[in-house]
Amino acid sequence: MPDDPDTRRVQGRADALLPEEQAVGSDDPEAQAETILADSDARTADRVTPPGKPVERRRSEDTVEPPE
Repeated sequence: MPDDPDTRRVQGRADALLPEEQAVGSDDPEAQAETILADSDARTADRVTPPGKPVERRRSEDTVEPPE
């Protein structure tokens, strides 16, 4: 299904490959993006929380605006 979130996420990542990722070249940018995202997801899931200090996961929209 082309409109499911995972498909859109992979397509979005395939459309936004970094210059060094593009330089390597790929016959299948979607497969390359899927591999990159799978690696990123695995690293995020395997993060170890330091004892006594929770790992904070924030998105850019969760931050505050800088003072003027």
